[in-house]
Amino acid sequence: MVAPVIDGALARRLVDRQFPHWAGLPITPVAVDGWDNRTFRLGSELTVRLPSGDWYAEQVAKEQRWLPELAPHLPLPIPTPVAQGDPDGDYPYPWSVYRWLEGEPAVSAPIPDLGRFAADLAAFLRALAAVDARGGPPPGRHNFFRGGPLGTYAGEAIEAMAALAADLPRARVTRVWEDAMATAWDREPVWFHGDVAATNLLVRDGRLAAVLDFGSSGVGDPACDVPIAFTFLSGEGRACFRADLGVDDATWSRGRGWALWKALITLRGDGAAAAPRREIAELLADFEAERRP
Repeated sequence: MVAPVIDGALARRLVDRQFPHWAGLPITPVAVDGWDNRTFRLGSELTVRLPSGDWYAEQVAKEQRWLPELAPHLPLPIPTPVAQGDPDGDYPYPWSVYRWLEGEPAVSAPIPDLGRFAADLAAFLRALAAVDARGGPPPGRHNFFRGGPLGTYAGEAIEAMAALAADLPRARVTRVWEDAMATAWDREPVWFHGDVAATNLLVRDGRLAAVLDFGSSGVGDPACDVPIAFTFLSGEGRACFRADLGVDDATWSRGRGWALWKALITLRGDGAAAAPRREIAELLADFEAERRP
């Protein structure tokens, strides 16, 4: 199947056909968009979110079902579903309309106190993990197996380590990976976000103001929410996040493993990418500092 062209014209057509009471509202691109789902602003109070593939489309019903149940238990706003659209013509996926959330993505927003930001994020994730997980969505295709065993991606990680052997300290990287793989989640499943990235965290007045994109959420092992410690936080911010998140050493280790896997496959795909090299250096340093006598 040819991938649909997802642009403002498609969003306009879908809204006008399925929700004609919004036909008079302007549709505009958002400043920071993604590829898994394309997002457009609808008027001043709504957004249209269109999945770009069948795996992402599986997330629509999950978010429609669970976000309203999670929201009352969380200390920060999350997306509020307003309507669910249907496949239409050459666009084959269900889609969503959400309330607009104000803020600037953390990836570009000024954050004067990164320690406070990290503490606020840890408090949010603790509250999420405390929500009753019974009946929640287990790891699967819908969230790319976040919350499941790290070993799901062992083959990719090991292949990437071999391919990048000339560019990375392979022995040190292997130790971090093996340390992570030596642990496992042996408790009841808990809610996790699954994609805690700086592009999914909104900032207002220098503070964490909202958390977006629960497409990778589910119930299982929360270690997949740890990588933000290496992809965005550093120094005091990382220390505050770890202390306030309150995870045990094994969960932190698996979180390093998730961060390492993602950095490795990203670097393998783009050998010149600076960000994954920096992330690998950060998690190696974190691992070695933890074992220093």
